[in-house]
Amino acid sequence: MFDIIYTLEMIGVVAFAISGMIVARSKNMDPVGVFAIGFITALGGGTLRDLIMDNHPLYWIKHQEQPIMILAMAIVFSYWSRAHSLKESRIVFPDAIGLGIFSILGAQLALDLGHSWFIASMLGVMTGCFGGALRDTLCNEVPFIFRKDQIYASIAFAGCWLYFVCQWLLESESMALTIGLLFIVIVRMLAVRFDIRLQRDQMLN
Repeated sequence: MFDIIYTLEMIGVVAFAISGMIVARSKNMDPVGVFAIGFITALGGGTLRDLIMDNHPLYWIKHQEQPIMILAMAIVFSYWSRAHSLKESRIVFPDAIGLGIFSILGAQLALDLGHSWFIASMLGVMTGCFGGALRDTLCNEVPFIFRKDQIYASIAFAGCWLYFVCQWLLESESMALTIGLLFIVIVRMLAVRFDIRLQRDQMLN
């Protein structure tokens, strides 16, 4: 199970880092900016989670290969001639993958440390959403989590609870993790495709 979790973590880091770097390049940032935004997007949520739970050392300090990988990606991304032409709409899929992976793994870690389902779900949402919120804020954009457009944080919250229930009913960690992860990624993509929202503006007569 450890290998599966670690593989998912690395995929999540890559996915969120890519989404951050696409936004950074669209804002004409230099290599330092590309690395900083990629790093914050990929590891910001997990850092906040660890600080709140007093979980030390921070995960990325214990696993230095993650920031090293982000640095290598930033160098390649900064000097890839076509990177600057990537539109911000391209971040939707990697962002959805990162949201799914880190929300579920954040909730799982909180459960392992003895927290309740509700607290674990909140920490899962924080892990999945906070890095992207920092990315958008630093790039002078309204974060996905605060926009009135397609649902975002609520999907992560529901996915965490689906993971808890499946784990309880199926008694299979890997199956529950897979179901929760796929739910978040698929529903997020459907929300973008079909413009699903929690609230719509009222039409004025």
